[in-house]
Amino acid sequence: MAKNFNHMPVLPHESIDALEINPDGVYVDGTLGGAGHSSLIIKRLRGGRLIGIDKDEDALAAAPKSDVFTAVRGNFHDIPEILQDLNISAVDGILLDLGVSSHQLDTSERGFSYRLDGPLDMRMDNRATLTAHTIINTYSEKEIADILFTFGEERRSRRIASRICEERANAQIETTGQLASLIERTSPRRKPGETHPATRSFMTLRIAVNDELNPLSTALTNIIQKCLKPKGRIVIITFHSLEDRIVKTVFQKLTTPCECPRDIPYCVCGKEPIVQKITKKPIFPSPQELAENNRAHSAKLRVAERL
Repeated sequence: MAKNFNHMPVLPHESIDALEINPDGVYVDGTLGGAGHSSLIIKRLRGGRLIGIDKDEDALAAAPKSDVFTAVRGNFHDIPEILQDLNISAVDGILLDLGVSSHQLDTSERGFSYRLDGPLDMRMDNRATLTAHTIINTYSEKEIADILFTFGEERRSRRIASRICEERANAQIETTGQLASLIERTSPRRKPGETHPATRSFMTLRIAVNDELNPLSTALTNIIQKCLKPKGRIVIITFHSLEDRIVKTVFQKLTTPCECPRDIPYCVCGKEPIVQKITKKPIFPSPQELAENNRAHSAKLRVAERL
């Protein structure tokens, strides 16, 4: 399976250019995936080093072989500890692509896609115990509705949760095909060109299974404060409005950390900016990329530089 771990990187040139790579610098790709971004970084290194991190054993098995590259199984949240274990005090740049990989979507037994029938899994790390099957078949109707609405802003969350509980009362919901069909039956008939009604629910379940949002703000703050050298850059690609909102908020807080009341004419709290935002607004894929890679449509890229 791992040898076919292919992934078309999103915003490849924009993200690598934003890192402003020093050929002798040290960089981290915290979401290795199919190594699309990592391969581009490696090409720009001479005496430098790249650390590639991923929870997915398939991604690590298919990682590039290079004298400047080190692969580590782990979560990008743990970058400070991973760098410490590698005796690296700080790095020149960090890239995070927070989307699901093409390999994960296109491998039916991973259970990420409503398009392919497979087990309800959705784990990025197969060592984890929580699966989509557990959520769908054991969580209460309210818990399922809350997940769909909180993480996916799904307007039909209660209706979908109710239908799930009705169906599982007769027999457990075992496959992605069963779940996708169930969700489709709760929706009005689609117009041509509209996305599948299960798209948002499947994304939301993936986020819940892998706990992608809850620790994100704290993790990003720690990574920026502890791991970036002065002038080091962090480049983040998101595919979900809530993810992008968290990234935007973290960058804003680290850009303007002062907590003094507005009626005080000057700062007395002593909190100074930690980063400067390189991108005032997110960078979006070009029309050409969108035509070539359908999965780039919701991508947004933000960049900050350590002061």
